[in-house]
Amino acid sequence: MMTTTKTTKLTFISSILIFCLAAWDVHGQSNLKNINQSLRYSRYSRISPKIIPLKTGEREFLLQMPVEKIEEAPNFDDYTFSYVVVEDFEEEITEKNIVPLTASDLAKDTDRHFYFEKSVTIPADQNEAYAVIICKDTRQGDQYVYHTDLISPFIADIPNFGAYYDNDIPFDQTYINKGEALLFKSDQSMNLYHYFYPRAFEIPLPPMETRPAPVAKDIQVIDKGEFLVNVPQPFEDEGYYFVQTDTAEQTGFMVKTTNAAYPRVSTYDEMIDKLVYISTRNEHEALRAAEDKKKALDQYWLELTHDTEKAQGIIREYFRQIEFANILFTDFKEGWKTDRGMIYTVMGPPTGVFFDADKEIWIYDKIGSKSKISFTFARIRNIFTPNYYKLNRSRSYQPEWFQSITLWRSGKMAF
Repeated sequence: MMTTTKTTKLTFISSILIFCLAAWDVHGQSNLKNINQSLRYSRYSRISPKIIPLKTGEREFLLQMPVEKIEEAPNFDDYTFSYVVVEDFEEEITEKNIVPLTASDLAKDTDRHFYFEKSVTIPADQNEAYAVIICKDTRQGDQYVYHTDLISPFIADIPNFGAYYDNDIPFDQTYINKGEALLFKSDQSMNLYHYFYPRAFEIPLPPMETRPAPVAKDIQVIDKGEFLVNVPQPFEDEGYYFVQTDTAEQTGFMVKTTNAAYPRVSTYDEMIDKLVYISTRNEHEALRAAEDKKKALDQYWLELTHDTEKAQGIIREYFRQIEFANILFTDFKEGWKTDRGMIYTVMGPPTGVFFDADKEIWIYDKIGSKSKISFTFARIRNIFTPNYYKLNRSRSYQPEWFQSITLWRSGKMAF
């Protein structure tokens, strides 16, 4: 009996160790600072994991981990899932601190999501904490990593309420179409306050433009009053909303409200607005002034390519980039109007994405190119979103930027 019990325990421990190693590629030392997270921005990702934390105590958090199913009807057994909580971006991530997530850990398995929940407690003497979910596609080895702050200098606090779809999966986007509703839930009885900001934003300056951006005007705020948790709350106007439990605090939930077609482009006026990144000023002004927008756009593309088929290819690719920028980078701005969305639209998905507590670095190492180019986005503390980044602009970006624009205009840009 003693020998059988010991063997069973060793077999169990070995199986957990093998699972962890399968879920995590250990190449020397791995930490949040040196993990390439480029798959979170890929146009060909099969899943999209998130962590949406809720604060449940002074140092206690519920890690809500929805994994969006992008490929059709994915098989759970084709992936391995795990998570870890680290103190900083340099703490080593190994099989020793990774916690596996198995089918028995699934809180829900819906048409759109695999969903896990885990509670964690942060030691009282720990000043920072970051949660990481790791998902590995065992078919070809793709590794999806997503991290979020629990305690850090860039967030005031984590809300003790959450927003949910009507099937109780945590809301894992930053935008909804106006008129739609979210369900807000908490384990505490509370009223929530929400405020509406109708402001529209200008497009960002190019990456080589080092002069200061125009100073924002006063932001209009409309008090939309109180509402109860556990009751669906609609958001009727287009702009963005901020929801709080305590208006004296600097923490809450922000959601962008959009037109019904978002994140796609649906009108000729929208198409013209979004061509600003690859058009000359004169071209863009002429398009805006045209009485027949469709005819003007058709003529614009044909003059660039002199080929109808090639023009159709550029249109499809460019507005697909806009759609992805909106999905990936929307905050209180439309995704394509953010600094990261601008770079993504013109340069394409980066081949390397690396994070530190205070920045995000994109690397482009394109086939056929003799040099790498990198963009650094500084993280800025913002009451509305923990993921607000601004590009560190430099005149040195000008050659690569113009080269990418030329590729778009000649129909040679493809991803």
